[in-house]
Order: sequence, then structure tokens, then C-alpha cells
Amino acid sequence: MTEPPSTERRRRPAPVLRTVLRRPAALVCLTYLALLVLASLTAPWLAPHGPTATDLDHVLTGPSTQHPLGTDNLGRDVLSRLMYGGRPSLTDAAVATSTVLVVGAGCGVTAGFLGGWFDRVFCWAVDLMLAIPVLVTLLVVLAVVGDHQVLAMTVLGVLVAPGVARVVRGATLAVREELYVAAARVSGLARRHVLVRHVLPRVAGPVVIQVSLFAGGALMIDAGLSYLGFGADPPTPTWGNMIADAAAVTDRQPWLLAPPGVVLGLAILACGVLGDAVRDAGAGRSTPAASRSRPSRNPESRPGGNASHTPVPGSGTDSSPALLSIRDATIALPGPHGMTNVVEDLDLDIGRGETVGLVGESGCGKSITGRAVLGLLPGRGECTAGSIVFDGIELVGADPRTVRALRGRRIALVSQTPLTSLDPVIPVGRQIAELVRRHHGGTRRAARARAVELLRAVRVAEPEQVATRHVHELSGGMAQRVAIALALAGEPDLLIADEPTTALDASVRAEVLDLLRQVQRERALAVLLISHDWKVVSRMCRRTYVMYAGQVVESGRTADLLARPLHPYTAGLLASAPGRAAPREPLRAIPGTVPAPHEWPQGCHFAARCALATPACAAATVALLEPAPDRGTRCLRHTELGEGDDRDRATAVPS
Repeated sequence: MTEPPSTERRRRPAPVLRTVLRRPAALVCLTYLALLVLASLTAPWLAPHGPTATDLDHVLTGPSTQHPLGTDNLGRDVLSRLMYGGRPSLTDAAVATSTVLVVGAGCGVTAGFLGGWFDRVFCWAVDLMLAIPVLVTLLVVLAVVGDHQVLAMTVLGVLVAPGVARVVRGATLAVREELYVAAARVSGLARRHVLVRHVLPRVAGPVVIQVSLFAGGALMIDAGLSYLGFGADPPTPTWGNMIADAAAVTDRQPWLLAPPGVVLGLAILACGVLGDAVRDAGAGRSTPAASRSRPSRNPESRPGGNASHTPVPGSGTDSSPALLSIRDATIALPGPHGMTNVVEDLDLDIGRGETVGLVGESGCGKSITGRAVLGLLPGRGECTAGSIVFDGIELVGADPRTVRALRGRRIALVSQTPLTSLDPVIPVGRQIAELVRRHHGGTRRAARARAVELLRAVRVAEPEQVATRHVHELSGGMAQRVAIALALAGEPDLLIADEPTTALDASVRAEVLDLLRQVQRERALAVLLISHDWKVVSRMCRRTYVMYAGQVVESGRTADLLARPLHPYTAGLLASAPGRAAPREPLRAIPGTVPAPHEWPQGCHFAARCALATPACAAATVALLEPAPDRGTRCLRHTELGEGDDRDRATAVPS
């Protein structure tokens, strides 16, 4: 398969302004508003006359060379007064719009995202505020504060904000319930990050529309107040009092209504059209793509690629360093009992192109181990001891930018629930293309072509059509294939497959496993397969690590573990597999449950559930022993786990 061409320089995301400027109507509106602002700011230098200068020889005249837009009833130049009058009018509208944006949109997004008591108080306050008549209250405020127009427009923004906040809250509630937002939370991202990166882009459309409509409305309300005499005191010009002056002499000079009326009407229309254009540009904007050249597959060309590590027995890489090497790693997460260890003294190695299994019950620390490699520990979780080295790069304590650079590009994840890893509002082909551009650069057309190639590589029928579909239009097996294609978009060296077949039926599970094996062989991928299904592990993995209560209790070649387990927990898991149950006999089960991390015993973590446990097992920490080459076990009585009665006794359920 061919890669899209990469650029040598970093490509910057296309700004929204550039996208807006490509729309003729938006360009005209933006130019018009910019000219109004510019004319207002430069009025002292560009206006042909002063705003109060009179010419009694030319009263109520039409356009002329001396007065391009004519004069009013006092002989004042209409063009000059329009330019000077734009300052207070545009300033008042900007104050009111900013207030609505900060108070209304800010409170609406916050209430919709946080929920709980804040949302309840917010709804009560909004209902109360909506019962207050806006114009009557505004007139009362103006009667009290006098000519403080800025304060009056601030009050206007506060009075209108509840209506905007209610609309924005509704949009935020809908986005908050989306699965991809739940996935972002589960991955341990901070609330601020989820709000800014995942929620705000989806509610930006309603916010822009509401604010742009109100901006035009604020211009009209400001003009109306000035028309009624509540604006700046004469002879200071505003667009509103210019309309009032023109209305008083409309029987003698109807032309006077045209300049301020047209300027104000076009400004209101431009605000609405420009808001639509900005909304559409933001909705259709692609994710920023970084055009970075692909690092060489030669480890010597990567930073730290020539670092040496002791070859790990059984890793299949005795002649070269392991791609991923975890040594004595201890991972802690915050909880009710403070920072609690959820993984202890973890040793794990994966060679290049090797598939390694990680087996255990739920709550044993398998997924947390995968997240630690990806740098996605929940909350304030951290690796408090040991090291995690990927291709010579130490990940524990590394700069977050270093870890982010590896994520997706060198290390990828395939989760057990593709619905939470695929954005439901973007076609799947576009999602893959966005990752292709981020990791490899190239044009949008080349990225789309590459996305279709990846879908074809994961055995998707009719990839061109599937690329245009959303995730809700895909079956479970198809969605899992798309998730694998998404993970392969960066052409990673290590793939972490976290229960990739759990939610699939037997036939689809077999197809996905075959696909993973094919991808692993063709791309020389290293795969960490996290599972609780021995059938899947035996089919995919050359070596396997068995985890229990945060510790690796046994490791070795998968075939050896299946033939002769050296830890009672491994033997119990094998005996609990439905495929190993004897006909017409009850399925064996391991008694008890996995203890919570804060309840781990001092000695063997499995002692409370083990029929072979002795006082020595609970007396002190059991180290990982190496009873044979390429085998490890954390059991003091592993020599007694043979083929006969001892194994049966270790896996028996107490009566």
C-alpha cells in the first residue's frame, strides 16, 4: 500500500477566517462590517467635516460634491455624522453581545456539562429571569442611570442571556450524552479538556447563531433607545438619533432617512449572514493535521533507539532489545483511601513483531497496564516506581509531549467497544483520513484514498461506501474492523488490543482474530492482547502473562501454561474455561472474588482463594520465581502443581 505524500514543513490548520473568506456572501458581510468599524475609528481623520459643524447655506440638501450624503436640518454633514455615530452604536452593541456570550453561553455550557445541583439552580434562575420583561426593565434602568449607555447595554445583555443560555444548555446536554464524550471521560481526560476539545466544538454552532442574531438585535435596540432619546445627548451623533432627526423632517427631505436606515439595516443583516457562515465553516472544518515525516523503522534512527536493554528470556528477542520493556512498575490511582496501588512490581516484555497475552479476571489491572503504556491513566494516576521503556524511550516521568507524539503514531489502541472510540457525528472514512493527515501529512484527497486502503486492508467489503457511513450504520463486527483501521492509520509499532472481541458473537470473533493475525504478520506489529478468554489467547499469543490483583502471578510460553500451569490461579482460570469442562459435570469456578486494591494482603494476593495456601503464603510478599527457563511463577508450592490430585485440589470449589 502506498503512503500519502508527506510535506517537509508542518502544515497549520486552516483557520475559520480563511474558510469564511471563501464564501462570497460572508466575504461581503465581513468586508462591510470591517468598513463600518474602520470608518468609525478613523472618523477624526477621514471625515470631511466635524460632527457638529454647520453649513447654514446648505440645509436639508441632497447628495453633492461638498456633502456626499447631504445635510440635515441644521446643515450638518450626514456622512461625517454617520462615521462619528458608528462609534457609540457599535460599542454599545459589542458590550451587549459580549455580555450575552460570557453570561448566557458560558452559563449554558457549564450547566449542561456539569449537571447536578448547578444545573438545577441554573434552570430555576433562568425560569425566573425569563419572566422579567426585557424592554420595560431596560427603560427603568435607563431612567435611573441616565445616559450611561454602556451600563444599560450590559443590563440588556444580562436580561437576554437566559434565553441564549437555555438554547446552549440544551445543545450541551445532547452532546454530553454522546458515547465519544463518555469515552473521553473514561480515558482519564480532565473535565476542562473534555469540555474544550469534545463539547465546545459541537455546541459552537448554536452559540454562534444565537450571538450573531443578538448582535444585530443589539444594534437595533440601541438605535431604538437613541430614537426615544435614551442615548447620547445631542449634538453627539448616533445612528438612532440621526434616524429620529430625519423622521422629524421627512416631509421636507425624505432622503435623510436613507443613509442611517440603510447603514443600520445592512449591519443587522450582515451580522446574521456572517454568523451563519462562521457556524458552517466551523462545522465543516477538518481536524488540524500535522505534516511530519514518518520516523524510520530502523531503531537506530529514533531518539534513544540505540539504548541497550538486557534481553528477556522468552521474549522472542534474545538477539535484540524488547520493543516494550516494563520493569518493577507500580501504578497508583486516587480513591477513597487516597493514592492506592493498583499494579505492583510489574515485569513485562514484548519483542518486535510478537503477540503477547495478558490474562486475568476483571479488576486485576490488565487495562490499567495498557493505559499506563499509553499515558492515559485515569485522574491523577501515576506510575510511582519502576520504568516503562518503549523502543529506548523512558515513558515514566517523560514530557507529556513525548508521550503524545507516540500515541497513535507508534503505539495504538483497539478497545472492546468501538462505539466509544468512533465519533458518531463524523463519517468513519473522514475520521481515519484525519488521523492519516495528522500522522503522515499529505492532501485531503490522498488521506481519503489512504483511508479507503486501510478499510480494504481490514477486509471491509465495499470500503468506498463504508467510508461515507456513520458508526450507527455499521454492525458490531464492521465497527470493530473500522476501529482496527483507525488504529493502523498511524502505522504503529505496538498495538494494544483491550478485549477486542468481547462484544462479538463467535463467528465474527473468529473473523476479527484472523484479521488481527493477518495484520500482525503483514505489518510486523507487536501486539499486547488483553483478554480473559483462554481460547483467544491460545490462538493468538506466543507468550502469556497471567495477572491477579495487580501482580503478574505466572508467565511463560502459552503452550506451556496451557499444558502445565505453575500457579493455582492459572490452573483455576483454565479449569473455569467452558471448553475444558468435562461432559455432564458442573463447571468449576474459583471461589471468592478479586480483592479491592486497598484490601490486598501482605503475602500472596491469591492466598484467600487458594486451596493450597499455607501460613507461609500469607507471611510475606512472594517474589516472582523462575522454576524453568522462560517460566515465572509467584507460587511457593508450584512444584506440587502436577497433573494429578494437587491440581484438582487447587482448583476445587469449597463445599
